[in-house]
Amino acid sequence: MIGFLSGKVQKLNNGLLLHTHGVGYRVEVGESLLKTLAQDEQASLFIYTHVKEDALKLFGFATEQDLFLFELVLSVSGVGPKIALTIVDVGADRLIRAVQNAEVGFFSAIPRVGKKLAQKIIIELKSKLGGLKELELGPLSDKEQDVLEGLKSLGFAEESIQQVLGELDRTQPVEVMLKQAVKNLAKL
Repeated sequence: MIGFLSGKVQKLNNGLLLHTHGVGYRVEVGESLLKTLAQDEQASLFIYTHVKEDALKLFGFATEQDLFLFELVLSVSGVGPKIALTIVDVGADRLIRAVQNAEVGFFSAIPRVGKKLAQKIIIELKSKLGGLKELELGPLSDKEQDVLEGLKSLGFAEESIQQVLGELDRTQPVEVMLKQAVKNLAKL
């Protein structure tokens, strides 16, 4: 298995070739990493080798931490390497914070990740990355549903609303919860 490559970068439309001692390795990298690499520059990448029946793909990362997080996300059933790469590409700190704070909206905003898969990722990674907030899997209370509907009618996205619902004081009347939610949404 290939675990590390160092060589000259040749950018492609959807990835890069890393030229190492006369061999060009096609490596899939996240968009943010691809933007930081310049054509013909020397680069060193930590590599994850993904083997399937009909394909062998290399995924590259700038740091060992990114590779470790990629492997953790990939270990979640239902998450393939492309989705895992997109999630890790957001940034290690942001990913860890999203897991610790049970931010379903963060994960469900990623293409091909629905609410159920987002919850599954949080549940499975929380034990490995730690958790600061519990994930609420039950239905919304009547107050929370009223707040949700009110914020949706004001034009806020449901993913953003879900993020702030957990921060609200549920002992307050709906009007107070709505005002606080709008303030919190303005900070996002």
